[in-house]
Amino acid sequence: MIIGTGVDITEVRRLRQAVEKWGDSFLNRIFTKDELENAKTRGSLYQHLAGRFAAKEAIFKAMGDKDLNWKDVQILNDTQGKPCCVILNNRGKNLDVHISISHVKTYAVASTIITKKE
Repeated sequence: MIIGTGVDITEVRRLRQAVEKWGDSFLNRIFTKDELENAKTRGSLYQHLAGRFAAKEAIFKAMGDKDLNWKDVQILNDTQGKPCCVILNNRGKNLDVHISISHVKTYAVASTIITKKE
């Protein structure tokens, strides 16, 4: 059963500007420790982070939970490289989050479908 869907697009330039302006305080407000460690292993850091940012925004839209915050949503990759999402802090009990992320030099886009666990 589908609970919600969401999509978001982010300019890589704007994400980079936020990091350059606010540094670690911005990064630590938006991303979990594991997400930041994973991002450091990527060749295109800002594209990667912009994709994760867009995915979190898409998840917020799909869930419709005004109390959900940035660090309640963690996006990593499975062993095959597929992005996967975990809703932390017992916020996403009984929910499956399906995400897709794509990026090019200037934009990152993500879509999500939230379903009830069977």
